[in-house]
Amino acid sequence: MKVTASIFKAYDIRGVVPSTLDESVAESLGRAFGLAARAEGEGWVAVGRDGRLSGPALSAALIRGLRTVGMDVIDLGMVTTPMLYYAASTVCKSGIQVTGSHNPADYNGFKMVLAGRAIYGDEIQALRKAMEADQAPLLGEAGALPSKAGKLTKLDILASYRDRIVGDVHLHRRMKIVVDSGNGVAGASAPGILRALGCDVRELYSDVDGTFPNHHPDPSKPENLRDLVKALRETDAEIGLAFDGDGDRLGVVTKDGQTIFPDRQLMLFARDVLKRVPSSFILFDVKCTQRLAPAIKEAGGKPLMYKTGHSLIKARMKEIDAPLGGEMSGHVFFKERWYGFDDGTYAAARLLEILSRSADASAVLNALPTSHSTPELNVACAEGEPHRVVAELQKKALASGTFPKPAEVSTIDGVRVDWPDGFGLVRASNTTPVLVLRFEGHTPQALQRIEGEMLTLLKSVKPDAALGAAAH
Repeated sequence: MKVTASIFKAYDIRGVVPSTLDESVAESLGRAFGLAARAEGEGWVAVGRDGRLSGPALSAALIRGLRTVGMDVIDLGMVTTPMLYYAASTVCKSGIQVTGSHNPADYNGFKMVLAGRAIYGDEIQALRKAMEADQAPLLGEAGALPSKAGKLTKLDILASYRDRIVGDVHLHRRMKIVVDSGNGVAGASAPGILRALGCDVRELYSDVDGTFPNHHPDPSKPENLRDLVKALRETDAEIGLAFDGDGDRLGVVTKDGQTIFPDRQLMLFARDVLKRVPSSFILFDVKCTQRLAPAIKEAGGKPLMYKTGHSLIKARMKEIDAPLGGEMSGHVFFKERWYGFDDGTYAAARLLEILSRSADASAVLNALPTSHSTPELNVACAEGEPHRVVAELQKKALASGTFPKPAEVSTIDGVRVDWPDGFGLVRASNTTPVLVLRFEGHTPQALQRIEGEMLTLLKSVKPDAALGAAAH
């Protein structure tokens, strides 16, 4: 069959419905994934979907494809991505969530867990090749099509998921909070779970609506937090929480309207986790603040910077047995007391557990170390250009004399240059044809200097580079 290659991203599959992604693509993916799962000895695949309008039809087609190749399917219905991950950690080991994450309403896609691991990179490309060949029954060790379709079982996972969180997390006092689900799928579960923990919850936009009528469900963008800030100002709630479209990312706002970005949330989580598992690795991505590593060391942990990408972080955490990891984008991964997957609701619960020990939650958050930084910036490129540009930048950055000591250059994911008073980053996005830039300085002057140095480097390779705020 004809499939659009560009929908196969580094960590998931994502496209526009129906122009690049439709029911035939979903059904073909079901066949290809089902055979890949059978080849690994898997018998069951859990399927969930977020609240997008195209979700029910795509999910039904995906299930058809899985059952055609003999996979038994557990249909979870409409759930958050973390609830799908929870099912794939407790009732089976493989699963697919039909989700467009925080993309616009006409997008949808698939996040996949195969035999206990989030698949990415080459494994996603292997599925693409299988779908293009459309000879799924002939692939791998799975053999010909089975004589009968796989079984279909419906399962409501919410009660089990809620009980698992409520049994694990204990608040030290009752807290008044505002929760903005942005009409994403978390609205159907998160407020109830946080109430069960002992919170007074004021809800904003909990009705699941795939048109996202109030604002876009992406808490990494300040404009999507305005209603939360307003509600905190006008009520006696002490903290604001926001979820993205599929519920795997968390946004946090203080009483005085400050956004506590995920790299600062990680400082608080690391201090807490390291009390119970001292001397452990804490993993974070290259976009995170320079203030994070010293905070982890101070708490008795071993900071480790790694590539951006939720699937990459999860895989690396397994390799080094890290109890905690996180990304600047808002994915936080708890292995200690949890399963190691990214979960906005569980991260919110753990945050409230920590904050409930203090009388003033906002004071605790605002006291976390901070710097002056830019938002994530994008430089638009031609298809295929970002990785070529980054390869040239890495060569130049590592050349003698480009960044003299005390600057330190990391090329683990793009080019990150750390000075004693801040850092600059240029990396290639793995999901869209853009360069991603971020700059931070301990003072406004340091920020300006670092931004200037990094842009000079960039323009030496790409003279037409034009900065714009990141869009999703």
